[in-house]
Amino acid sequence: MVTMETAQNALKDIYLDVVSEQLNTKTNVLFNEFKQTSQDIYGREVQRLVPYGVNGGVCAGDEGGMLPTGENNSYINFTSNLKNLYGTIEITDKALKASSDDAGAFVNLLSAEMEGLLASSKFNLGRMMFGDGTGKLSNVSSAVRSTGKIVVSSTKNLIEGLVVDFYNGSTLVLGGARITAVDKTNNSIYTDQTLSQAFVSDASSYVIYVQNSKDQEITGLEKVFEQSGTIYGVNRSLYPFLTSYLKTMGEQETFDEIVLQSVFDEVEQRTGNKLNFIVTTNKIKRMFADVLRPYSKNMETNTLSGGYKALSFNGIPLVGDKFCPEGVLYALNTDDFAVHKLCDWEWLANEDGAILKQKQGYASFTATLVKYAELVCSRPGGQGKINNIV
Repeated sequence: MVTMETAQNALKDIYLDVVSEQLNTKTNVLFNEFKQTSQDIYGREVQRLVPYGVNGGVCAGDEGGMLPTGENNSYINFTSNLKNLYGTIEITDKALKASSDDAGAFVNLLSAEMEGLLASSKFNLGRMMFGDGTGKLSNVSSAVRSTGKIVVSSTKNLIEGLVVDFYNGSTLVLGGARITAVDKTNNSIYTDQTLSQAFVSDASSYVIYVQNSKDQEITGLEKVFEQSGTIYGVNRSLYPFLTSYLKTMGEQETFDEIVLQSVFDEVEQRTGNKLNFIVTTNKIKRMFADVLRPYSKNMETNTLSGGYKALSFNGIPLVGDKFCPEGVLYALNTDDFAVHKLCDWEWLANEDGAILKQKQGYASFTATLVKYAELVCSRPGGQGKINNIV
């Protein structure tokens, strides 16, 4: 007979390892390229001491002259809070009781819940890799009260089932709204909430975030490539070498292999860094494949970890990702990136070790998967980006 203890043991002993492996190695191609480490964790923070510049203890002097003065390496301290990554499943008491005498039905019940958790966790992790840490999903353009239609600037980061919050600046306007439909053709969504007249009147001022996630997400690529402000607690204006290389395409420029090579050359010229990975939109990936087609009958490819296939630019993998911002290409040295983690994925447990807990006021039970982690780029200035590729 299936009991609560049986269910908890299954979640801990059977599903946890599978889920962890899937999230750590199958989230998306870019995430797979970043190493994961437990180093540089101090309490609730990642503190990474990063060297920059050169030693300085060199010179070319007279045969009998003074030797160079010894100088230590120069260091800068990156500090960032570990981000709290959660994923929750919910099982009703009725569903548990209905499958209590049928092991097969119970396995199907848990498997369905875990597949849903995996899908949503992969979606959000993949999206965070390209974000700026704020959790922003999209701007709102307008809303129609009678139909519940909400027109947005982009549906790229939105999907059915996602629970979101609407903010006007720092003010929460509507929280816990679940997206019921996404119309990608007309850039609009619908939620399970009835829209008020006040919401509709001021809709163009709203920004959409994942529920309870505003300013709480992993530091993604958009933050690394900001051209001003702070990163990991350090002001770029005081340390210009922290500012990455950005090329903005002109209206009359054509994206080709020469433009791409110029980014690699510029980054190496400025920092000495050798880039080893390219990620962009699927549209730009197809454009690049079209550029290369006249030169090669058989398109050269790379096989990456997880079995993913990638186009090759001078031996460097070029991949497309659905979460990459439109018109953007990132040229990275993935060795400079690391996911610093306090622990791997674990079930959140009570003091008695229980991981399935009754949802207060409801005849259902929840279990929450958690990981405390942060993405850190130890060499932000050694990365390249192209904007406005059309």
